[in-house]
Amino acid sequence: MTDDDFQTAFWSTKHALAVAAAAAYARHGVYEGQQFILRQLWQEDGLTPGQVAKRLGLATPTVTRATTRMEAAGLVRREPHPTDRRLVRLHLTARGRDLEHEIEAESARLTERALTSFSAAERAALFRALRRIEANLTETAPAAEANPGRQAR
Repeated sequence: MTDDDFQTAFWSTKHALAVAAAAAYARHGVYEGQQFILRQLWQEDGLTPGQVAKRLGLATPTVTRATTRMEAAGLVRREPHPTDRRLVRLHLTARGRDLEHEIEAESARLTERALTSFSAAERAALFRALRRIEANLTETAPAAEANPGRQAR
């Protein structure tokens, strides 16, 4: 297997999952990716966009843009932070709260569809492999790799 084979297979799998997820969640007025923000708020309502971003490993502006769209769709509302006027807190609306079981059911169906031909042992091995890949890619890179435009002195 070449580097291109691995990256192509990984990208095409990720793309297929994103397309299937987009279709599944769209039935409920949720854009793919928003389910992760909703999950954070189902666990703990009233988080700031920065807190959500940190928990998901995203940039705060990414969460802010997504929640703007979610607010327009009636899934969340923003309220001023009680002690810091620079911040807002994200709260689920009744509609956002009511979607929890539907979105989780869609997620379960999507996972089962993706893994239907895998045995329990294969599923466990796949999850371990994915976590190892994630760890390999998120470990601290040497300074020269992290900043390729910066010259070593």
